Amino acid sequence: MTRYHTLRMVKTTVYLEEETAARLKLRAAATGRSQAEIIREAVDNATRPRVSPHWGKFTSKEPNVGMRVKEILREAVSKGEWP
Repeated sequence: MTRYHTLRMVKTTVYLEEETAARLKLRAAATGRSQAEIIREAVDNATRPRVSPHWGKFTSKEPNVGMRVKEILREAVSKGEWP
């Protein structure tokens, strides 16, 4: 569980729709966390840079795989090797 230190925080106001606020209140009660903590976690997750853990991990002996993606997938589908 992430803990936040108030000395490093900036106060802000967020307006929520009534249904969202009700769900937030229920989630806070069910988890024993404050509404503010849940909001901070959600905002933190939504604003973090997203980097795929798979980028740069694929190697191929074929230099033009990226240009042939549609062709390769079409072939795999026709062979039943891809959903």
